[in-house]
Amino acid sequence: MVLMCWAALIGRSSAAAAESHVTASLVSSDTAVEPGQPFLVALRMVHEASWHTYWVNPGTGLATTLKWKLPPGWKAGEIHWPVPHVLTDREGNVTGNGYEGDLLLPVTLTPPPDAPVGSSVTLTVDADWLMCQNVCVPGNATVSGAVTVAAAAQPDPQWSSRIAAVEARLPRSDAAWSFAAQKEAKNIRLHVIPAAGAEAVPAKLHFFSTDGFIAYDGPQATQPDPQGGVDLILPIAPDGPTDATGLHGVLAATPGWRADGSLPGLAVDATWGAAAAATAAPVAAATVPVAGGLAGTLALAFVGGLILNLMPCVFPVLGIKMLGFVNQAGSDRKKVVAHGLIFTAGVFLSFWSLAALLAILRSGGAQLGWGFQLQSPVFVFCLTAGLLVFALNLSGVFEFGLSATSIGGSLQSKTGYSGSFFTGVLATVVATPCAAPFLAPALGAALTLSVVASFAVFSAIALGLSTPYLLLSAFPAAIKLLPRPGAWMETFKQLMAFPLYATVGGLLWVLAGQTQEQSYLDVFFGLVVIALAVWVYGRFCTPVATPGRARFGTIATVVLLAAGVWFGLPRAQQPQDIVWEKWSPAEVARLHDAGRIVYVDFTARWCATCQANKKVVFHSDDVLRTFRDKHIATLRGDWTNQDPAITAELAKYHRSAVPFNQVWVPGRADPIILSELLRPADVLKAVGSGS
Repeated sequence: MVLMCWAALIGRSSAAAAESHVTASLVSSDTAVEPGQPFLVALRMVHEASWHTYWVNPGTGLATTLKWKLPPGWKAGEIHWPVPHVLTDREGNVTGNGYEGDLLLPVTLTPPPDAPVGSSVTLTVDADWLMCQNVCVPGNATVSGAVTVAAAAQPDPQWSSRIAAVEARLPRSDAAWSFAAQKEAKNIRLHVIPAAGAEAVPAKLHFFSTDGFIAYDGPQATQPDPQGGVDLILPIAPDGPTDATGLHGVLAATPGWRADGSLPGLAVDATWGAAAAATAAPVAAATVPVAGGLAGTLALAFVGGLILNLMPCVFPVLGIKMLGFVNQAGSDRKKVVAHGLIFTAGVFLSFWSLAALLAILRSGGAQLGWGFQLQSPVFVFCLTAGLLVFALNLSGVFEFGLSATSIGGSLQSKTGYSGSFFTGVLATVVATPCAAPFLAPALGAALTLSVVASFAVFSAIALGLSTPYLLLSAFPAAIKLLPRPGAWMETFKQLMAFPLYATVGGLLWVLAGQTQEQSYLDVFFGLVVIALAVWVYGRFCTPVATPGRARFGTIATVVLLAAGVWFGLPRAQQPQDIVWEKWSPAEVARLHDAGRIVYVDFTARWCATCQANKKVVFHSDDVLRTFRDKHIATLRGDWTNQDPAITAELAKYHRSAVPFNQVWVPGRADPIILSELLRPADVLKAVGSGS
């Protein structure tokens, strides 16, 4: 990208995204701006015919993002998103929400009040988007321009009116309309209420959810109201937020909410069960109604905390702590009570830490719900690895000996207290994704109350979670009812490993939805290496091991643990440079007849060579760039399960196994057959023959 002679104008000459189906540039409403006075710029995105990019809630795909590089003191706001369109594929299936054609995405920039008058300032932004037609390709561009700081603003004659027209059509409020939202079992009923004398409700409506609470691809039925309004029935997304306190988004109308079509979309922020006027600005979250006010909320929080002890994700911790009380049976009562209190302290401090973190993030505008930390693949992996190590310890794979902990006999009681404390921390960590009865409304209220009241609710949950342990430790008679220590304890200890293994399996299921296919395989291998590390520790770092053997075991354990974490830690998901479509002979013929180069990959999950080929070939920048530049069609035949069509295709070329890769190039009746072990050079040579 080259910036050419922009002394005063930002939109006359721009840096554009080359080699892309979307051309990006930066335009401004003003050629000269005043110090301290906001003005509008816009990312201009010109789409090739039939290509599209995505809205803030894309449905599928990824929303366009901007990363500004501004001089010190300059500030940039968020994108002002125009009303999107429903995007469909060639079969007519809804694929998301987004834009086509010549698009402007306005942003408010504000210079500092002390910006020197007469200076020329360069504005730069890195734009990233996903552009799709029948395939999807990541796009990006760095676009720049310059504006002059002057005593009075000067509108740009070319772009000022166009940006103003886009701003005028942004979703916003209108006094003629209000909304009421009611939450049902699987749907939301949005009642559109016209004011007296307002025009009739437009016949064609579509609601776009900004937070993903409404299924983007679900049907939206309308039911007329005798009073002149209309009910819109909206399907709840199965994977949407579970803590939504209302309906938030844009209600689009064709041709518009006004007779002249000048208002294409109304911004909707309606809390459940209440009518609210449409508003263009975010509104404060409404308090979740709970019978009895704050006292009722605290009671529900306490009961919910009690019930959490029986949830699948907490019960393994309950078993572990019960084992600890069994070990302490017959001990000094004060010591047992101290363990219970320290466990409770771990629970309370963990809940207070979460409450503080939520308060800090909420003050920054983040939309968070209970269990939000499990939305992080890195956190889920670390929790999975930790529980796996804990389970292996219970299974007897290793023990924490004195040489490993470096703690003398005089500190053994302190180690026990530390164990009680961190068991309380673990109980809180694994409790957060459980939605126990009575707990959901209490947490919903906690996320909308004041900071002090929110801390009180979290404290009530912590007290409910801790109460069984406090009672068990405070009343020695209850402990005496437990079986006496004996040989059976080792069997019980190993038995309690299996609930932890089940929890590990559940967390892996969560990771499956957060990671790409190859990354998910890396997660499994990383956990295997971590398991190997603790096995090595158990074999070499025993209390009777020689110093040399123990030193080797410690070093090997640390190295293997680091390797397992490095290998298995999920990386951030990136937009796919290559989007694979399902293979079929008809699709190959259609694309080949259209003059496209077609790459066909016959593969299976159980094929180790197939997975190695993907890692070697399709992580190559040269291959990805060539496939993108040549617009190569990619088809995949998945033979993981038996498929007669794929079997017949393999037999046609005298093959009976995968991997099997073909390249169909224009002008050739037969495909180029690649070797089983692929190299980037082999693939590039084959697709290059179609140039």
